[in-house]
Amino acid sequence: MKRSEINRALKEMEDMIHEYRYYLPKFAYFTPEEWEHKGHEFDEIRDNMLGWDITDYGMGNFDKIGFSLFTIRNGNLKAKDKYKKPYAEKFLYLKEGQYAPNHFHWYKMEDIINRGGGNLMIRVHNALPNEEVDKESDVTIHVDGETLVVPAGYQVKLEPGMSLTVTQLLYHDFEVEPGTGPVLIGEVSQTNDDNTDNRFNPPMGRFPEIEEDEAPYRLLCNEYPEA
Repeated sequence: MKRSEINRALKEMEDMIHEYRYYLPKFAYFTPEEWEHKGHEFDEIRDNMLGWDITDYGMGNFDKIGFSLFTIRNGNLKAKDKYKKPYAEKFLYLKEGQYAPNHFHWYKMEDIINRGGGNLMIRVHNALPNEEVDKESDVTIHVDGETLVVPAGYQVKLEPGMSLTVTQLLYHDFEVEPGTGPVLIGEVSQTNDDNTDNRFNPPMGRFPEIEEDEAPYRLLCNEYPEA
């Protein structure tokens, strides 16, 4: 993924967050040069991968398969004694025509919330015992406290303000209903670990390889220099 694509995606997400009058913490706006001088007082941000996360899942076509995210707060599954938060919170941004691939989480349960913009479509499947996609059995879901039973492959439509609870081992993907425009998404969840807790089907990467065609606008959550 080109750095220029990442920079453009960051700015688009910032613009939508501002448009809907949400606010990010101050570390969201640290420049790469400022990060070079940040000490151990910011280790929670480094260790728990808070901040910007732009990915094309290694597919090389961000406008078709990609996601923009910002992790506001998070615990750490590998350092629970040091970082005691059992929860995480994110903003996510998905453009019309983009797709965030099918996956489940072994550990994390999450609520996905449409914070504003277009209509978010989430397709759901159960997982089989061998972790493959169950394309036959009905799926029990929870939408804003309402329990529903839907067929395998059903797309849940979340209009602004609506939310879906995604339980462990529930396959889900994301796209935008055509004609409704980009979506600003909220995520409230158990501790997040994108290095170990994503089961993609079909398999793919989580973080992009970056071609440095221009200077970074912001550092991504896996790029911070050590203190």
